[in-house]
This record gives sequence, C-alpha cells and structure tokens, in this order.
Amino acid sequence: MKPLNPLVISGREVLPLIEGGKGISVSNGESSGSWASAGGVGTFSGVNADSYDAAGNVIPQIYTGKDRRARHEELIKYAIQGGITQARKAHELSNGQGRIHVNVLWEMGAAEQILENILEGAKGLIHGVTCGAGMPYKVAEIAVRHNIYYYPIVSSARAFRALWLRAYNKHSEKLGGVVYEDPWLAGGHNGLSNSEDPKKPEDPYPRVVALRAMMRELGVKDSVPIVMAGGVWWISEWEHWLGNPELGPIAFQFGTRPLLTKESPISHAWKTRLLTLKAGDVYLNKFSPTGFYSSAVRNPFLQDLHERSERQIAYSVDQVGEHTEPFQIGAVGKPVYLTPGDRAHAKGWIDAGFSKPLRTPDSTLVFVTPESAQQILADQVACMGCLSACHFSNWSQNEAGTTGHKPDPRSFCIQKTLQNISHDGDVEQQLMFAGHNAYRFATDPWYANGFVPTVKQLVERIATGF
Repeated sequence: MKPLNPLVISGREVLPLIEGGKGISVSNGESSGSWASAGGVGTFSGVNADSYDAAGNVIPQIYTGKDRRARHEELIKYAIQGGITQARKAHELSNGQGRIHVNVLWEMGAAEQILENILEGAKGLIHGVTCGAGMPYKVAEIAVRHNIYYYPIVSSARAFRALWLRAYNKHSEKLGGVVYEDPWLAGGHNGLSNSEDPKKPEDPYPRVVALRAMMRELGVKDSVPIVMAGGVWWISEWEHWLGNPELGPIAFQFGTRPLLTKESPISHAWKTRLLTLKAGDVYLNKFSPTGFYSSAVRNPFLQDLHERSERQIAYSVDQVGEHTEPFQIGAVGKPVYLTPGDRAHAKGWIDAGFSKPLRTPDSTLVFVTPESAQQILADQVACMGCLSACHFSNWSQNEAGTTGHKPDPRSFCIQKTLQNISHDGDVEQQLMFAGHNAYRFATDPWYANGFVPTVKQLVERIATGF
C-alpha cells in the first residue's frame, strides 16, 4: 500500500487520522485524548458534554426551570461546563501529542454562545473546531477570534461555495480543512439535499474531486486538506485517494469505529450490539426533529417511529371534495373530515388500540396508543431548547420561542433519547446513531471473539492500512 504520510493539521504534523466527534457524551475527553496521544486528531463533542462531581461521577443534567426559556438557560450552562471539562481531560490524556478538536452542531441550541464559552474556558487546550448540521457561517469568525482552526462539514462542493463566498473568504488563514461527510454512509445527521435520492448512494470520489476543484477555483490553497468522513474502514480500500493530484491532501475521519474501543464511554450493551449488526441494519431516516436525514441502527425505537408515520391520514377542517366523513378528534369541538377509505383505516387502528389521533403540521393525523400520546405530550412540554429550532416540540431560540408550526408527533425528543442511550445502556428503546459500515464489526476478523481494542491499538492498526 502507498505510505500514509503525515499532514499538517491545526498547526502540527500528525497522522491524517481523525476521530469523528459524536454528540452528547459519545466522544469525550477520554476517547479524544487517547486518539491524540496515538498521534492523530482526537475530537470530543461539545454538544451537552458530561461534567463530573468531586467523586468523579457524571452529574445528571436535570432541568428545573418552569418554562422552556429557563430550561434552555440551564442547558447552556451544562453544555459550557461539560465542554470545558472534556477539553481539559482530552488535553491531559493527549500527553502533548496529536491535536484536540471540539465538534459542535450548528443547529444545536445556542451554538455560538456555547462554542465561544468553551473556547474561552479551555483556552489553549483546543486546536480546532469541526462544525456541521447546518450552514455554519460564523464558525470561521469564532475560530479566528480564539486563534484556532475551523473545519466545516459539508456534503457537496456547492455547500462549501456558499460558505466561502458568504464568510470563509474573509478568514481563510484559519481554514484548517474541509470535511466531506458522505450523506449516504456517515452516521448521525446527514447532509442530503432535496435534489439527492436517499435510496441512490453516489460514489464519493467524483463528489470530492468536485469539492477540490471548487476549492481551487475559489483560491483555497492546496495545502488545505479534505477530510473524507463516512464509510471509511481500512485505508487500503482508499489507496487510490493517497497522493492523488485530483484530490490533493486527504485525511480520513472515523466516527463509528472509535465506538468499539476500551476508552469509548458507550455502554457494554451498545458495544455488544455493534458486534452483532448485519448489512442493512443501519437505517437512513428522516424522523429527526432537526429536519435532517440521519443514520441510526434499526431497533424498536426506530420501528415505532416508522409505524407511527405509517398510521397517518390526511384530514380537512371543512367538508370538501372526497373528505366527506366527519371524524371527532377530541371530546369536544368541531369534527374534521376524512375520506371514506381513510375513515375505515382510522377505525381499524382505533380497534387495534391506537386510539389517540394526534395532529401534525401537515394537516394529517397519526394514530398512537393513549400511553404513547401521553409520553409524546410530556416530552414536548419538557422541552429545554436543545436545538435552534425543533420540529418535535416547535421550540425555536428566536424571540417568540416557537417555530410558528404545530409540534410534530412523528418525531421525538432528541436530547432525551441521546442522554438516555449515553448513560443507561438501553439500546432497544433509544436512538443509536451509527455509520452504515457498522456491520463490518461482525465480519472483520480483527474483532473476532468479541475483541475490543484500545484507541492506541485501533489507530496503529488503521495506520497500517489493513
């Protein structure tokens, strides 16, 4: 195999191997510090990271505010303190090796405020920031202000062009790299555009060639690497990318593989589940309250969301066209109108126990059990504003505090489920993000007999290419 040459990333020559930053405690100071210590770039999550008490126990993120705005302020405080805590831990464990990056989602609630305060509170400990899930125009300005490098996450040349023309051209000196995250292969939230078919994956090579061509056209120096993220397992499978003049310098990001290491903070149950996955077990779906597609493991949690949307019919507030059948939603108030066929579907679902119809923002009804309806409402009421705008609860961090649309019962509270899976080991009734190559844990002989490597062993193994 061609040699895997070091690259200058965030001001230091390191292995071109980057730990992807998973949200809410899934990539933390221990995992990222260990990755940096092995000579690569470790990335901890700045999304509601954990803090610890004097005994080293995780401090539960409990919200006591009486309204969303008050709980949102509590969330910001938790996020800032947690991010600073994990930065310090990563710095300590890195032993002065590699680089430490922080990852934030631009669509998370108060992203700018949280990032600014983490960087201020962990001054000198963080060398770069990666940012995606939206169009992070201001991340460049923030990075320059704190004298670190920034790494936007994009899924197309067009997205990078928009970012460059609007903001990045003014702060080009701190553009450390551009992360191309494959929207069909990466885990977590994906950048599929409306013009792309989620069921028709595209070869990443021509898309990354187009990205480099766009970067050159815009005047970005060839020394700025592109980071390939999503679907990377062994470097030998990407050998034709190394030293390729069409692509320029390339680094590789690993999001899913670091989950299965001794330093990974995820539960034993989660690690065990990863070793049993089969091809197709990771599901590209659009249930996220962000409105983005995301990739997660098929389990009862996702199955319930899928079936919930299947039990869905359109309604009209007036008797018009084929909507002739009156249907009473609550005990009081005017009925809505359904088509005769949908009225029959509704009766069948009600008879099967899905007796609570809930309105969606799209003038449809979804049918759930009374218990599920009660839980959905409780989760919506308990919203703490973890996103800049949430489809599920209709929270928005604007002055009105709302998106202006009805809450969407076809979605879920992402803060709740990601906190739960991060801390209690339930892998069936919670959202489990993973990349689409996660099934390879079960087929790769390196993981035979349930072998779980240290981060150092994993980085060294990846660096060999095989």
